[in-house]
Amino acid sequence: MDMEILTLSDHSKEDIISQTIEVLRSGGLVIYPTETTYGIGVDATNKQAVDKLLRYKKKRQGKPLSIAVADQKMSEEFVLLNENARNIYSTFLPGPVTVVSKGKDVVAKGVESEQGTLGVRIPNYPLMLEIIRAFGKPITATSANASYKKRPYAIQDILENISEKQKHLIDLILDAGGLPHNDPSTVIDTTLDEPSVLRQGTINFKESMEKITKSAEETQQLGKQFIQKYKNILTQQPLVIALKGPMGAGKTQFVKGIADGLAITRTISSPTFVLAKEYLFEAESQKLQLIHVDAWRMQDEDELEALGFSSWLGTNAVIAIEWAERTELAIQMKQQQAKIIWVELEYGEKVEERKIIFSQ
Repeated sequence: MDMEILTLSDHSKEDIISQTIEVLRSGGLVIYPTETTYGIGVDATNKQAVDKLLRYKKKRQGKPLSIAVADQKMSEEFVLLNENARNIYSTFLPGPVTVVSKGKDVVAKGVESEQGTLGVRIPNYPLMLEIIRAFGKPITATSANASYKKRPYAIQDILENISEKQKHLIDLILDAGGLPHNDPSTVIDTTLDEPSVLRQGTINFKESMEKITKSAEETQQLGKQFIQKYKNILTQQPLVIALKGPMGAGKTQFVKGIADGLAITRTISSPTFVLAKEYLFEAESQKLQLIHVDAWRMQDEDELEALGFSSWLGTNAVIAIEWAERTELAIQMKQQQAKIIWVELEYGEKVEERKIIFSQ
């Protein structure tokens, strides 16, 4: 099928809806407007269609997709909504918010995350809501640009930044002209006890700086969510994660979650005896390093510098330092060279419970 462009002002709404549904039912790929940017959609329950979309996006490095639905009732066919999610749906949707919940494993493989979570959008764009409602199934809700390319506020933003091979994968474009330059949707994870913002977008959620986890696995998951919030700066400046807290509070578990979020497959263990371990990862096609430091055995601030602290900062590394209170002055002296996040872990009221406090 050759790519077709429907200029919305030149066609009736009925014609646009019927042609779009026909393409979606045939496993085709549709570029469509939303209140944020242009999105690219396929039938989220069709494995072949999803595979086609993934060929278009390229270089997603295992990132999950999100889906667009017509209303909350449709979303509950595909995800489990807890009280946190329901509150966000009732307050912010339809609108530029993607709500991450536990998936029901109903969509095609490749849409949910490896952890079985699924992001859901109800776009505040009446035409798309009508199309999804008439189609009767969710469509994928990822931006229409190729990975790491210009945000798509106009069709030319897309076509000028993709290859001929990618163009041949597109079946239909719904051209609404230039869209307002709004930020992408805010992505908020509701799978833990307290919602966590994974990507700040148009809607600004005031996030608590204190989190509670109830198991080592939840502490790891929080570490993964934490690093996902900062992925957009990793190629621009070094990131220092200064971890404080008593023995057994979960500092290494948090770093394991960071490594998972960076798609590092090597086993992470505390570098107590070697002081530092280095792990390679890739961000936006750049090779970067996670440096995992254990300052427990350090006698003074100079030992961190002797390990190579300044040289790591020159390579835009992610540096996670356990027992950071032992090298606090050395870390604070680098405030002009790196983004520094302090993470303090404390024991909670129950055996496995941890209170985790973030500060900058």
